Amino acid sequence: MGTIRTEPTTALHVVAMPYPGRGHINPMMNLCKLMSFTKPDSLFTFVVTEEWHGFIGSETKNPANIRFATIPNCIPSELGRAKDFPGFLKAVATKMEAPFEQLLNRLELPVDVIIADTYLDWVVRVGNRKNIPVASFWPMSATVFSVFHHFELLEQNGHFPVELSERGEERVDYIPGIPPTRLVDFPTVFQGSGRKTLSRALEAVSLVSKAQYLLFTSVYDLEAQVIDALKPKFPFPVYSVGPTIPYFELKDHSSVISSNHNVPAYIEWLNCQPKGSVLYVSMGSFLSVSSSQLDEIAAGIHNSGVRFLWVSRGETTLFEDGCGNMGLVVPWCDQLRVLGHPAVGGFWTHCGWNSTLEAVFAGVPMLTSPIFWDQIPDSKIIVDDWKIGWRVKREVGSENLVTREEIAKLVKSFMDAENSEAKELRKRAKELQETCSAAIAKGGSSYTNLDSFIRDISQGQAK
Repeated sequence: MGTIRTEPTTALHVVAMPYPGRGHINPMMNLCKLMSFTKPDSLFTFVVTEEWHGFIGSETKNPANIRFATIPNCIPSELGRAKDFPGFLKAVATKMEAPFEQLLNRLELPVDVIIADTYLDWVVRVGNRKNIPVASFWPMSATVFSVFHHFELLEQNGHFPVELSERGEERVDYIPGIPPTRLVDFPTVFQGSGRKTLSRALEAVSLVSKAQYLLFTSVYDLEAQVIDALKPKFPFPVYSVGPTIPYFELKDHSSVISSNHNVPAYIEWLNCQPKGSVLYVSMGSFLSVSSSQLDEIAAGIHNSGVRFLWVSRGETTLFEDGCGNMGLVVPWCDQLRVLGHPAVGGFWTHCGWNSTLEAVFAGVPMLTSPIFWDQIPDSKIIVDDWKIGWRVKREVGSENLVTREEIAKLVKSFMDAENSEAKELRKRAKELQETCSAAIAKGGSSYTNLDSFIRDISQGQAK
């Protein structure tokens, strides 16, 4: 990785407006940190609700040039988001615009650019009204963006709406830059009750054309064909600046044995495990699988005889008899640090985009267990396009439980150092890791794109 450079340039004031969800706030903050290291004389005003400021305000030490600003809790709490997701989306779409614009009016320094989560499409309207350039920040894969952008093609070809139980295996091969994809591998917003939120996603993506920049959290080299196909569709720069994960903080935290007494207990445990022997398990921070499926997963992993580190949000009674010396269950961990630890040889993941990018960065193959939204196509990308993972469920969307016997067999094969198919996954994962490292090194695609974006907004070149 190249060293992060600094150069004396004119000051810059960036307002960052993330969508109020953990998987959106984190990549936005990571982008701001990267930009602040690159341009230390800039100022970042990071806008969150008062509730979210309570969650994240004291979590990390931010650079001095990143400051928080809050708007009132005008949307349902985190608990409300999980209970009524369509209602939460509606509140985000209708309740945040006015307090955000009032906040802009109170800022002392002029704003040079607003970086806003694409799903907050009203920010584009605010920016255009106030003559402030807006960079639309897409927190999912470029592939998923392209699916929404080309939604009319699905309708024209009779692939929406469809009954997935009858036509789910049909392949869509006409979206520019995207390999043939089964209908069951499209985002869940195309399916069943998920359609209630589809119009929000389509509206947000359609308004990107009114912004002045489009930023992808992806790495260009991982999705080159789809990004190349999208670039001509917009009259402004499209930059891939990923992975927007906290890799720049890793140099401060060695993942191996350290004399530092502040080493977390889970890292000390990993330090005692053989190389590549531990399966890291995390189901994400929002939705979870059913309790009956969770029981099967826990029993299956336990019965596989494979070492595991499991991040469990509240389900601490998963292993009532304890994990023995083969496993550890923790409520939270520094995921990127864990994935980069030599003892970790695989990742059971829900396939959120941030987690996917962290696994690629760390060179760790994945067992994919998607639940919702873009996790379904992410699983397809991991397994079919990148070939660095296996699916836990063979039939996507099936209501049938994956049994503990199936899970034990799968996990055992996946983590077997001598299994030829698993060996191929590991080899391919290391190749993609090198691709990712090259992108963020000096002269790489992400390094260059971030530089270009900063130069554009510094010079006021938004069109």
